[in-house]
Amino acid sequence: MSGRGERDGRAGETEPRPPDEPRAQTGKLRSLSEFARTLQLGWSGLLVLKNSCFPTTMHILEGELDVVSGLLRDPASGGELAQLKIAQRLRLDQPKLDEVTRRIRRGSPNGCVVLLATQASAGGGSGGDGASPAEPGLQRRLLRNLVSYLKQKQAAGVISLPVGGAKGRDGTGMLYAFPPCEFSHQYLQSALRTLGKLEDEHMVIVIVRDTA
Repeated sequence: MSGRGERDGRAGETEPRPPDEPRAQTGKLRSLSEFARTLQLGWSGLLVLKNSCFPTTMHILEGELDVVSGLLRDPASGGELAQLKIAQRLRLDQPKLDEVTRRIRRGSPNGCVVLLATQASAGGGSGGDGASPAEPGLQRRLLRNLVSYLKQKQAAGVISLPVGGAKGRDGTGMLYAFPPCEFSHQYLQSALRTLGKLEDEHMVIVIVRDTA
């Protein structure tokens, strides 16, 4: 009888199980793409390099959505840009990275945002994002190809913002697209603690608004 009472007592203790949320944040997350989906969406579209485009989603790791919506705007329509073309590279040398760090500090807290870029897939296939049609002549490829290219070049992609927009006044800045490296991993400590490893092909995107 006492044994049954103990069992009942134990059952009573186990009954109020913790809600599913903590489990979803730890046990269920198996990839960086899944981790990204727990963050706020910052931008979704095509990253373009030369004749290739890469469907990408960017989720906010640090900073404000206002920086994204302010700088990633189509100057013609006023809407969100569907494509971002990488036209320059920044070598991952320490002096260059120090310069980026200084820009981030100057822009913080309201003029800088850090995002996690992962492969976009609407249909679960090789990667349309479902919303951004590619320009004629652009070959649609997986984001991992862009990551591999930047890793090989030991460089980050750089985009001047706004794209094709008028310079002057506020509203100008820079976007840096970092492949996995020591610099980018400093922003992924939470993901590393959650997942234990960072195997997915990904990039860390830093957008900094110019300061006067």
